[in-house]
Amino acid sequence: MRALRYAFDEAVASLWRGRQSGALSMATIALALFVLGAFLIVSSNLERLGGEWSSSADMSVYLTDGVTAAERTAIENALAGDVVTGRTYLSKADALSRFRRTFADLASGLEGLGDNPLPASYEVRLRSGADAAIDSLVGGVRQLPGVADVRYDRQWLSRLLAAVGVIRGIGLALGVLLAVGAALTVANVVRLALFARRDEIDIMQLVGAPQVYIRGPFIMEGTLQGGLGATVALVALAVAFFALRARYLMPLAASINLSSVGFLPWELCVWLIVGGMAVGCLGGLVAAAGRT
Repeated sequence: MRALRYAFDEAVASLWRGRQSGALSMATIALALFVLGAFLIVSSNLERLGGEWSSSADMSVYLTDGVTAAERTAIENALAGDVVTGRTYLSKADALSRFRRTFADLASGLEGLGDNPLPASYEVRLRSGADAAIDSLVGGVRQLPGVADVRYDRQWLSRLLAAVGVIRGIGLALGVLLAVGAALTVANVVRLALFARRDEIDIMQLVGAPQVYIRGPFIMEGTLQGGLGATVALVALAVAFFALRARYLMPLAASINLSSVGFLPWELCVWLIVGGMAVGCLGGLVAAAGRT
């Protein structure tokens, strides 16, 4: 405990003496974790979008304008399977009315087209966990007379989830690359502190001081730089997120049927701070091991 207290006090004093170079290493760590945090915010909200899409209407069956009553009956019979939990018929007039409510700015453009160009449709909700049966249903309905097109939302959902994995992988790769650069920057800053105190370190080694008292302050200095850099990154992320949320992010969420846009959960925030401290600790350990 005494060694930890000594290391902390010496690290704080060293950080204050070399505050300009220390600010550089903290900024490097903050940049690395800011990039990683931004990718995590994007991927977590895309995952939420996937969850909300999966619970909404899964399939839309668009009808041709000349569909007959017999063809509609055949389509409704096909949509009465076990995997269908509910369906809603939307006439051409209903589709036009909903378009005018949803896209008020674009509704005036439909007036010059004459007849209503929007098709009648069935909005179908499907039971989850029956992918094979659903694929069979979609393929069968698509071949029925009177069906113009079938939109299957789970196909888009699988593409969305694949995109989430790609985005998360890119963010992780960039975060690791920048974290390595941050660790090297911390190591160089700590080496400067070691060089400034080389006479003191030589005396401590001559009198047989334990390594924890020699290396400890420099490892602690790197850890503090990492923790402070991670904190700066989280504050910058929060400021940027909440500054953009009301004006840009919430309208974007509404346009893609996402109920809300959320910040990082507190568990991830804690892990980002721990990760920043680990990067700084690694840089301090490398510098101390090479010079003492």
